[in-house]
Amino acid sequence: MSTRAGRGGQNPTMDQVAEAAGVSRATVSRVINGAPTVDARIREMVERAIAETGYVPNVAARSLVTRKSNSVALVISEPDRPYDSSFLNRIFTDPYFGRITAGATAALRPHDIHLVIIPTDSTDHHHVLRYLRQGHVDGVLLISSHEQDPLPRQVHDLGIPAVVSARPATPLATSFVDVDQRLGARLAAERLLSRGCRRLATISGPLDMPAALDRLDGFRSYLADQGFPGVPMVEGDFTRHGGEEGARRLLADHPDIDGLFVASDLMAEGALRAVQDLGRRVPDDVAVVGFDDSSAALDCRPLLTTIRQPVEDMAAEMAEVLMAHIAAPGRLPRSVTFQPTLVVRESA
Repeated sequence: MSTRAGRGGQNPTMDQVAEAAGVSRATVSRVINGAPTVDARIREMVERAIAETGYVPNVAARSLVTRKSNSVALVISEPDRPYDSSFLNRIFTDPYFGRITAGATAALRPHDIHLVIIPTDSTDHHHVLRYLRQGHVDGVLLISSHEQDPLPRQVHDLGIPAVVSARPATPLATSFVDVDQRLGARLAAERLLSRGCRRLATISGPLDMPAALDRLDGFRSYLADQGFPGVPMVEGDFTRHGGEEGARRLLADHPDIDGLFVASDLMAEGALRAVQDLGRRVPDDVAVVGFDDSSAALDCRPLLTTIRQPVEDMAAEMAEVLMAHIAAPGRLPRSVTFQPTLVVRESA
């Protein structure tokens, strides 16, 4: 039987699916709602009948039965950035956020779970919390990395399943996925030293972010152990402009710099521009190493040597951990740490 529309042009019904499959309406309902007790052969018959009839389940009705929305929120929290065009422009142009979205979507799509992207700043948290409280989504993937951001704890206190994109700045019983930031910075230092660089410096990320602090400390601590204490640094903001300004300041104060670790590829792109504008050759005069291995590394000239953090894999792991929490709400928090790797190109 093949029925694409009922009488009078109406959409196919569950009863028509049941008739086509030769089973009861209740069995069709159990298949649609993912009941694990349905025999595999019967499930296949019902799924074939759904395809043949063109039946589309009523999502609202299904949600009443399963108490699931089949949606997950990707909340991007930048507490110190105003919710304006520049804030949104950064979210949708920074390669990091695109990679997070791609990795999470790839993991959720096979489970028919939709990703709802919600950018927010500190003035908008109450709207986000109200949206989450009303049950529009089954869980939260939270990108939050600033020390003073209250949103991780606020989401935790709601009791909704959640996974954070990095180690929380303050202790919190929540799952998170991160990369070994200190090891990544050490790999950058090792690369610069192996090239013969001896007058090193770094442009860090914002110092209210644990990832930025870990990268800075990992870089400086390893160099101190190798006999290079007091490495010059300036604080950046993970933007091209921040990297360019940081490199100009460093080279003005320390014109003999021959090795530079920049705590993100986007900043490194700006830093390379500044270094070359000041007449220095890369890598002959100044070797540069970035962090991320994002698309920005391939936009650089010369191509950027960088530390790869597998953001897509990390985002997919966040989604997998979140789905486990949604399936078993009492599950204990879990932390997963990925290992960074050095990617050698032309800049160092």
